[in-house]
Amino acid sequence: MARSKDKTPRTPKEPGRLKQMWQVFQMTRRYDSNIVLFMILAFLIPVAISLVLAFVFSPGNVVTIVLWVIAGALGGLLAMLIILGRRAEKAAYSQIEGQPGAVGAVLRSSLKRGWVGSEMPVAVNGKTQDAVYRAVGRGGVVLISEGPRTRTARMLDEERRMVTRLGGSIAVTVISVGPDADAVPLHKLARRLTRIKPTLTKAEVLAVNNRLSSMTKKLPIPKGVDPMKARPQRGN
Repeated sequence: MARSKDKTPRTPKEPGRLKQMWQVFQMTRRYDSNIVLFMILAFLIPVAISLVLAFVFSPGNVVTIVLWVIAGALGGLLAMLIILGRRAEKAAYSQIEGQPGAVGAVLRSSLKRGWVGSEMPVAVNGKTQDAVYRAVGRGGVVLISEGPRTRTARMLDEERRMVTRLGGSIAVTVISVGPDADAVPLHKLARRLTRIKPTLTKAEVLAVNNRLSSMTKKLPIPKGVDPMKARPQRGN
């Protein structure tokens, strides 16, 4: 009898970079009807600028004009990728905005360098699923409420008092992510943190975060759909 050879299943290949970009574009287009227009403008504007500069500084020189056009096209491609990335991020966060745990998803995946945060909230209202999250960075301690201000004000005050007990000189910033008119949109939360004026050194950031973490009770993530596993719905 011939011996049967065990065949190890092959792991599926990950899609290539171009295929990934196409998938991101398709997902974004379902939720952002203006993405095509913005990407076209992002490409054409650098090309047009390069043509103007070419005819101003190098009139009649065909080689130089071609180089200017190539530079403009490369700049246009870069601008298209930047636009796609930002609009895709906005489209992805629009799918989970308003769901419990959405702020935690941002803190887990989109925090800029120098900031420390966790998807785990530091305070949760078990009935309403409103929550307060905390991030620590060069700008000090930031408390982020998830839910209407009228329901999260008490939790924010308690967390602010705890931070104040740790050290009265630590800057505390409060950010609201919720249905209020002046609340910060979910897709702008990470950038909002980077605009806070630095008041701590890198060593102080780690020290403050470790101290606060030791004083905080571990809480479960608010119930709801896992924001990072949310699948985009098909457009009608």
